[in-house]
Amino acid sequence: MTTDGHEERPDARDDRDGATGPGDPVEVPIDGTLDLHAFAPRDVADVVATYLDECLAAGIPEVRVIHGKGVGVQRRTVEAVLRRHPAVVAFRTAAAWEGGWGATVVALRPGGTEEGRCPGGTDADGDR
Repeated sequence: MTTDGHEERPDARDDRDGATGPGDPVEVPIDGTLDLHAFAPRDVADVVATYLDECLAAGIPEVRVIHGKGVGVQRRTVEAVLRRHPAVVAFRTAAAWEGGWGATVVALRPGGTEEGRCPGGTDADGDR
């Protein structure tokens, strides 16, 4: 029971300010840009892999993953996922106008069959 006499539900969240709490789902549009700032570091690898799958299914050939600049932990996590993901053809650090070293641009293999490459990027095996 809350201090104002109302019964508290365990799944309730405070909608007055629109804030979400830990464990609340985050709705992400499948538009080719994934901003990881809304996610806990422990969830990043799964979020990136799932987002890439959704973009592939939606026919989006290029994805920008915004991981932030920081000390590079998120970037390394993202790159590890990209190296293992079967639909990733190549990836590169974003150009300055795309977010610079705070973002990574990923080329996906359309339909999982064609080869491609991000100009100036790294293929999924880490080779230039």
